[in-house]
Amino acid sequence: MPVHTYTNWNSRSSDGEDQIEPYRKYFFICEGANTETFYFKKLIDLRKVLGIHPLIDIRLWEKTDEDRDISFPKNLAIFAEKQKNLPENGFDHERDKMIIVFDGDIFEEKVTGYDELIVSIEKTDIVAVTNPGFELFLILHVRGSYEQVIKNHEVEYLSKDDNNKYSHAKNVFRRLTGMNPKRNPAIGELAENVHVAIAQEKLINQDIHSIKGVVSSNIGKIIEEILNEKPKSI
Repeated sequence: MPVHTYTNWNSRSSDGEDQIEPYRKYFFICEGANTETFYFKKLIDLRKVLGIHPLIDIRLWEKTDEDRDISFPKNLAIFAEKQKNLPENGFDHERDKMIIVFDGDIFEEKVTGYDELIVSIEKTDIVAVTNPGFELFLILHVRGSYEQVIKNHEVEYLSKDDNNKYSHAKNVFRRLTGMNPKRNPAIGELAENVHVAIAQEKLINQDIHSIKGVVSSNIGKIIEEILNEKPKSI
């Protein structure tokens, strides 16, 4: 089953001009079906405002129907590979980039094979990981949040609650914003502060090869690279 592609690419600068194709497309596919979708859709809508080069397109692949609940990172990578090979999804293997986004928390204890998975995916795609989860990256969008709620609190983020879940990041996010990240589409508005997140993310670990026991994120790093890409010609 193909994915649903979300993009705001304007194929014509005006009705009277020739169709324009992007120089490169960045496709995001995410573990989560709600939170990440809210965020990346808004980021895509802000493409021009953020100064992304006119010939660079960013798109979100939303999982549909029976594929919606695919979340285990290895399965997500396999699913992404299948989607890249479907002609209707418009993935150009020579130019385009696939970014696979998932949480690192499951690798803290019960799941092995993280290193092998990263090496495998990086042969063809870009890996975006947050540890413990995507809410950590969202917290970084709040100005001053590193100093206020992350610095010297790293152990809390990677400690389980009474229900055996890594809930600290979600709880901190709710406290800072008053929003439920799983249910409130308004979290997408945080993408307007992506430059704040990019700057603050540099204060935590961005090396996704070494995340065990370490609060980590490299999503801002990847977005910054997209923002800085300046293709000279098609």
